This record gives sequence, C-alpha cells and structure tokens, in this order.
Amino acid sequence: MKNNRWVFHEDAAPEEAHGVIRRVLAYSDDLMVVENTFERGAVGALHSHPHTQITYVVSGKFEFEIDGEKHVVKAGDTMLKRDGIVHGCVCLEPGILLDTFTPYREDFVQD
Repeated sequence: MKNNRWVFHEDAAPEEAHGVIRRVLAYSDDLMVVENTFERGAVGALHSHPHTQITYVVSGKFEFEIDGEKHVVKAGDTMLKRDGIVHGCVCLEPGILLDTFTPYREDFVQD
C-alpha cells in the first residue's frame, strides 16, 4: 500500500492479535494511517516508539494512559502522543481507533 493514491478498505489486509484487528491503510515514508478495531477488554499494552502519533476515536470507549495520565475517551476525542512517550489503552466498549503516525511504522509493514 506504500505510496498508493487510493486504498480501498477491502484491500487492506486485516491482522488480528489479542482482540484487536489492525489494518494498515495509506502511507508514505513520512506519514501512515492505521485502523484498529477493538473488542471489549482488548488491551493496547503500554509502549513507546520513535514516531509521533495522533489517535482519533471513531467509535467505542477506551481508557487511555499517556505519560502516566489516564482518561476515558469516546467517539470524537483525539490524543497526541509525541515520539518516545509511553502510552496504552484498554477497550471499555467495542470500537475503532484511527492512528496517524509520522514517520510511518516500518514494523507494521513488509515492503
């Protein structure tokens, strides 16, 4: 999908792990969009990475921890996570998160 101008949802291969389905959508060297569909109770373990990340809550309800601070977020809420900041979440109500990364997450793709 790298550098594809058009990325259709049905063409984005789902990867399932521990109650989360990840779909890598459009991306280039500088930017990546990823859709994550969570089941209730699924956990995005605390982690950090050398990418700035913005997460938009499309649907559902999540408890997020960012740099030691916790908040419950729902559809329409957005979070900024600068590179190197520890963050993670627990899904309280099934939903979808849309993540944007800069630069792109090389570990999410096999070019």
